[in-house]
Amino acid sequence: MIIFIYGEDTFRGRKKLKELREKFIREIDPGESSLTVVDGKTAKAKEIIDCFGARSLLAKKRMAIMENVFLNKNKDVPEEIFNYLKKIKTGKDDNIIIFWDPAVKTKAFSAKKNAFLLDSDGRENTLPKTLQPLFNFLTSQPYAQEFKLLSNQELSAWIKKEVETRGGLITDRAAQTLISLVGNDLWQINNEIDKLLSYESGREGKLIAGGVKEEKKTIGEQAIRELVKGGFDENIFALTDALSNRNRKQASELLNEQYEAGLSDGYLLNMITRQFKILLQVRQALDSRFSSRKIITTLKIHPFVAQKSINQVRNFNLASLKSALNRLVEIDYLVKTGKGEAKILLNLFIHKI
Repeated sequence: MIIFIYGEDTFRGRKKLKELREKFIREIDPGESSLTVVDGKTAKAKEIIDCFGARSLLAKKRMAIMENVFLNKNKDVPEEIFNYLKKIKTGKDDNIIIFWDPAVKTKAFSAKKNAFLLDSDGRENTLPKTLQPLFNFLTSQPYAQEFKLLSNQELSAWIKKEVETRGGLITDRAAQTLISLVGNDLWQINNEIDKLLSYESGREGKLIAGGVKEEKKTIGEQAIRELVKGGFDENIFALTDALSNRNRKQASELLNEQYEAGLSDGYLLNMITRQFKILLQVRQALDSRFSSRKIITTLKIHPFVAQKSINQVRNFNLASLKSALNRLVEIDYLVKTGKGEAKILLNLFIHKI
């Protein structure tokens, strides 16, 4: 049996992989003597192929999990794996071979699906021809499943279901508030749900002590705004607002206020870079005559973020945004290599933009 799990939603993909692994351990191999996990990014072809056929004397089946094979730098590895897999026959009694590749995704163009490989910065590159045969083979398997990033509507439904599964409730408005702060990062949303339910449990305890009992813990908007540190925040929008209006003095003051509030170099640099990446994408979309609705669905960003960015980007052209983003990448390199201080470099960035 060959199972292919791919797509950039690493939270749901990893969860599916965990479920399959735990089921195998529970039903077939409690001692895990027939379970192998291989880092496909660095493994040699022989090392991977050897895992497919071997069986343990203690279990009737074997499970081999290959992670990130499509990121292997050796071009011969995917070809050798493909040549091996197409020769073997699969059935109910076969070993279980799982490929997990979150760096591979598809996008539909007209009636055709095109495959892409994400680099370390999340940029999409057309899947190389050397990887196409293995990708086509794996996606043709009955148990191939892609986990795409959830849309805003899907994300809201997912949050409500997760909260209810954990014994709580959340309103549509509160779910949208959580999305507006965190975006579609399910790893963070998952942690925030636990934190918020724990917080509401503490409040519920006080209410019960006062004689008023709640049936279920309800996550409210106020708790979200107080406790959740978003994937973006209002202060970063205020800073980029000031930059779009060429108010460098205000932008510099806002940046220094963030430092005084105790925020780290890494956080501020990441958040500013993230916002300029969004601005660049929005500028390109507007230049292609996308409507605001199409921008939201195509870029998969929250309507609040989209509207803020559309307003800001009107004062930037494409060239200036590309230049700004290149400068931020350079600042990140200088800081990480110890060749510059983030606070000084970001202030210089503000005054030169």
